[in-house]
Amino acid sequence: MVRTTLKKIVYPCWKASSVEGDSQKGGGLEADNGGIVDGLWWYKDFGKHVNGDFSMAVIQANKVLEDQCQLESGTLSSDECGPRGTFVGIYDGHAGPEASRFINDRLFDNMKKYTSESREMSADVVRKAFLATEEEFLSVVESQWLRSPGVASVGSCCLVGIICNGLLYIANAGDSRAVLAREEKTSNTFKAVRVSEEHNASMESVREELRSLHPNDPNIVVLKHNVWRVRGLIQVSRSIGDAYLKKPEFNRHPLLSKFRLSESFNQPILKAEPSILVQKLTPEDQFLIFASDGLWEHLSDQEAVDIVKSSPRHIHSENPTGPEETRAIDIWGGAPRPCLYLPVELALKGIARKLVKAALIEAAKKREMRYSDLKKVDRGVRRHFHDDITVIVLFLNSHPPNQSSSGGAMISVKGGIMHS
Repeated sequence: MVRTTLKKIVYPCWKASSVEGDSQKGGGLEADNGGIVDGLWWYKDFGKHVNGDFSMAVIQANKVLEDQCQLESGTLSSDECGPRGTFVGIYDGHAGPEASRFINDRLFDNMKKYTSESREMSADVVRKAFLATEEEFLSVVESQWLRSPGVASVGSCCLVGIICNGLLYIANAGDSRAVLAREEKTSNTFKAVRVSEEHNASMESVREELRSLHPNDPNIVVLKHNVWRVRGLIQVSRSIGDAYLKKPEFNRHPLLSKFRLSESFNQPILKAEPSILVQKLTPEDQFLIFASDGLWEHLSDQEAVDIVKSSPRHIHSENPTGPEETRAIDIWGGAPRPCLYLPVELALKGIARKLVKAALIEAAKKREMRYSDLKKVDRGVRRHFHDDITVIVLFLNSHPPNQSSSGGAMISVKGGIMHS
């Protein structure tokens, strides 16, 4: 019955050829932002940052892509002699793409400015960058209010990861997630360690925080259609944007009535300030997975880590022109053993896409569909099956580079597709 109903919805939206290019060899068109566009995919299968290697992938489900992401590696301040490291951002927009695109343009620049002023990376620098980006976007809302009031209802979750001077900084506003894979040498396994704090009203701790911040508002969280929502409107309690729940002057006509509250408010209902974690990286920390909630709706933290861990990661330890079967090393630290020569670029290639595909397979199963059929569903209608999904996998070197060094070119990759 479920499959029959879905067929009535989906079949008119199928295309003669797949709209999803998930071939491991790729085959899309090179984009200006440093990746490949292939159907509803944007991806950069392999790259190097100053602390290791990385892989990125985005799949579009909404009619207009609301997810954006970026990776910046090299100098993390406006001064070339400032601290060096790697910056990762996952921006999961809602009600439109304007906020996530704005963050993709402005957040890293704001962070570099504050890093230059303080002459070091710190949690305070990251916090200031979030809040400055928020204020800039609210200024855009104000300037466009009369001609485009809908921008007041647009917002974005914002997840940032920074590696600098051997420290990991994780800042999150919303429900995207960062997971660290830590090697457990005694059991030869990798443990998934969640390193981000999420802000979704489905969590009891978030509902309690909202009630404590708004003790005189009995409707601060409402269970609506079996889903907890802030004021019955939105699931996340922290974001950049969503001006209509930050400033009362943006919660009135001409904003659409479905976004307007019946009573005014005298303090912001949502916050832009991120939760921040700072911890020292250890040799046991192998890689990080950053992803929008579209991935975590279908995969657990440990499942995602296991998928990356199970991917072939062997590189040749001798001359690659030698015999096919020879001594090689396991990148995960295992003992040398015979295996086929596989350059690291090929070993790592497409790992972010592999994670996205695993989530898509699970999404299809939940709707009693084959993955091959889901691949044919175009954007817009596809949102009935899964959200936009963005993944960045960041591999960590055991020996981070000398942070005092100023050598090496800046790496900048911005991910996303601009279908309109």
